[in-house]
Amino acid sequence: MIAIASDHGGYALKEILKEHLAGRGIPVEDLGCGGESVDYPVYAEKLCRAVAAGQYERGILVCGTGIGMSIAANKIHGIRAALCGDCFSAEMSRQHNDANVLCLGGRVLGTELAKKIVDTYLDTGFSGAEHHARRIAMIKELEN
Repeated sequence: MIAIASDHGGYALKEILKEHLAGRGIPVEDLGCGGESVDYPVYAEKLCRAVAAGQYERGILVCGTGIGMSIAANKIHGIRAALCGDCFSAEMSRQHNDANVLCLGGRVLGTELAKKIVDTYLDTGFSGAEHHARRIAMIKELEN
């Protein structure tokens, strides 16, 4: 199952992405917000702690630019969040970095591009190549 969350700046896109994922038959759980003005670190932490604990396979965070969510998300142990504004970055975030959280900017991405980025992110697996696995292990060491 995929978790999704946003602040008020990403709320509209989050709602569109939930419908898109449901249309693809992908189970998604909305962890907030409901559209009211909120502080994005609260929702980044909520989603990322759940992903890090294994409650969800991956997560999607949306704020106005995606920057704040990505900064907050990457503070959580076990999270490799990637801010993506194009499909190639989304593909590489999975293949090379095994990113477990995708961050998007609701005020900077068009709806159709955002859907394509999400599809690419969810449809791409980690390559498993030794050099990528070694680098991820090095990233994990930075968390200590």
